[in-house]
Formats: sequence, C-alpha cells, structure tokens
Amino acid sequence: MIDNIKPKEATSIINSLIGGVVPKIGVQHITVGRSEEINAFVSALEDVKNGHSMVKFWIGDFGSGKSFMLHLLNTVALKQKFVVANADFTPDNRLYSNDGKGVALYSSIMDNVAIQTKPEGGALPTLMEKWIEQVVTKTAQENNISLTEIRNEQYLNLIQTNIMKTINDITDVGGFDFGMVVMKYYEGYIKDDEQLRRNALKWLKGEYRTKTEAKQDLGVREVINDLNYYDMLKNFCKLFVSMGYSGFMINLDEAINLYKISTAVMREKNYEKILTIYNDCFQGKVTNLFINFAGTKEVLENERRGLFSYNALKSRLETNKFETAEIRDFAQPVIRLMPLDHNEIFVLLKKLKAIFDYNYKTEIEVSDSDIQQFMEELFNKPGASEFLTPREVIRDFLNILNIIRQNPTVDKNKLFGELEVSDERPNEVSLDSIEEL
Repeated sequence: MIDNIKPKEATSIINSLIGGVVPKIGVQHITVGRSEEINAFVSALEDVKNGHSMVKFWIGDFGSGKSFMLHLLNTVALKQKFVVANADFTPDNRLYSNDGKGVALYSSIMDNVAIQTKPEGGALPTLMEKWIEQVVTKTAQENNISLTEIRNEQYLNLIQTNIMKTINDITDVGGFDFGMVVMKYYEGYIKDDEQLRRNALKWLKGEYRTKTEAKQDLGVREVINDLNYYDMLKNFCKLFVSMGYSGFMINLDEAINLYKISTAVMREKNYEKILTIYNDCFQGKVTNLFINFAGTKEVLENERRGLFSYNALKSRLETNKFETAEIRDFAQPVIRLMPLDHNEIFVLLKKLKAIFDYNYKTEIEVSDSDIQQFMEELFNKPGASEFLTPREVIRDFLNILNIIRQNPTVDKNKLFGELEVSDERPNEVSLDSIEEL
C-alpha cells in the first residue's frame, strides 16, 4: 500500500494518467528514479529562498516525464512555502507578442497560482485577502485601534493609505496602478461590494483589454498588457515574499509551441524574452524568483528554430562539456531527463497497481510476475526501443487493470498479447520545411 495517500490524490492520479496527462496532485506518490534531480532542485530552492533567482530548462524526449517533473517540483516547492504557478505555452500563449498573447500567458499563470493549502491553483484571491489582512493588523497596531473596529468604513482611507505605502515600498514598475487596484479590492471587501472585488481581481489577472474599461470600473490609468506583464510578475513575487513566502516559482511547459512559431522574427523576440528573464535572474536583478521551462531536445538544440538558433542563449545553455550519462551536473541551467530504466518502470507500475486498488477499493489479481510479463510483452514489440514512452506504458497498464476490474474472468495473457506500440510523438522535425515568413 502507498503510505499517506489521500483518496482525492488516488483518483486524480488514476484518472489523469489514463487520460494521458500528469495529475495536478499526488505526483510524489508515483515518483521513481529522479532522486538526484530532486536533491539538486531542493538545493536550488534554498538559494532562491535566500534571495537569489534561478532559471532551469528541463529537457527530455516526448513522453519522458518533463510535465511530470514540473508537477513534482511544485509539490516540493509548496512544502518549502513557495507560491507556485503553472502555464503551458500554446499557439495563443507566448512570452512576447503584440496582439495579446503575452498577457494571455500572464493570465494563465495568475489563474493557476497555488499555495500549500490550495495546491490545485486558484489561490490568488486567498493570497490577496491574506496580504490585506496583514496590512489591516499592522495598521490597527500602529494606531492602537482594535481589529474589529478598524474594519469599519470610517477607517477605510487609513487602511488604503497603508496599502498604497506598502505597495510603493515593494514595487518598481506599475506600482501606483497596482496599489490603486488593491485599494479597490479592499474597498469592495469592506463595503461588501462583490462586483468591485471581482473587477479588481480581473485587473490583477490581466483580463482587462482596454484602458477605458479599466478606468470606468476601477479609476486606474493602465492595464496589464503584453509589454508590462513581466514587471507585474516581479511585483507579485515581491508581494508574496513580503507576506512571508519563500519566493515565487513559475513553471512554463510545452516550449515546443515557441519552436513552432512560423515567423523567424517573432520566434526570435520570444527567445530574446527568455534571455531577458535568464539575465535578470542570474545577474541578481530580481530576487526570490524561480522559473522552469520544459521542452524537447529539438526545442533546445535545433540551430534553425530552437533556442540554440539564438546565439546569446546557445552560449548560456550549452551542456557542461565534462558531463556524461554517468557523470551528471545538475547545477547547470539545463537538466536533461534520462529515460527511466526497466527496474524503475517496474517499481512505478507496482505503485500504480497499489493506488489503483486503493482508488477502486478492490484487489486486482495482477502479481509482480504478471507486471514483469506485461513489460516483457510490451518492450519486445517492434518499435518499442524507438517509440515507447513511460506515458504509453502507464496508460496501457492502467487500461488493462480497468478491463480486469470490470471483467474479472478475462484472460490477462490475452490482453498482454494484444499490446501494440505506436509512435505518439508530434512531428516536430517536419516544421523545418515550413517556409519562413
């Protein structure tokens, strides 16, 4: 049995993995073979806690566990009292844009903000109210007013003045409008004006598209947009640290969607933004910020479309020339995720069998030798060495368990014999044939 697993985690693990995606919670229960990477990450987290900033690139083949790794990093960082957020690059979400795709990425990040008590995301309102509560408590103490009395509307201006002062102390760019919006959020909080609070939250999440609309609803002059959203992320990082959190960690997955940008100029602008973030973090221009990117080897090394096509990034991200498959350097910015070996996959499938049984309150008759037979059948199939990924192995295994659970008399050996291996990888290389615009 898996120790300390919660029913909600078990259900999330089984349902997500059958669907071919990484579960948002519970990934620590199915972690195998990544102890060195995690130890290095914990060490990096300590540096970020102490005021440094960090950028890491997690590189691996399709299905090798990049997204899983990011979710695992979340679990570790949450326990270390970090605020974390995840977002995927998509055709509509990117780092640089002039048509709303940059702020769309920002909105996705802010939607997914998580803390230990809300690990699945949506924690921004909780954090804002916690921060405002800290300001209220401090104001009450400084003015010798009781905590109950200070929430009266007559002290609204006093609280708002302190909110603005605190915001100004911790923000660099865009602090005035940021402070104004937080003041409006508090006003809605005190006056029980749900619409005003919603509008303030909408602004903080970058969902206002026009200055006119924001001025009408909140009386502010600016909105969060493609040009300033990164400054706002840095402001939030400072805010979270001022509240007592260790830092702000942002995970950006599916970097293939930057590689896929068809115009060379726009792709280069996005890589330039990565360079800006990289330099800010490693030159000490920002503090307590940890940003992880995940992508395939092609995304990193392709010299025509990948990160290596941008020379300033290539010089920073080239692998330590002394590293080998046996001698690893986990301190460098790029961490390559090696495939799990057969022993590690066997341990993983055993764990999944235990979680499956726990989730469905059953005891499927699949022994260790059955798991070994399943693996032998699958790994001996034509194309297995080239195309088989942990994602496909897991999904096939759980699908078989589901069939057995619902059809107890079915012949396991027959199911194992029907296993097939297919190439699930997206066709990345063919993108080179796209005409550059």
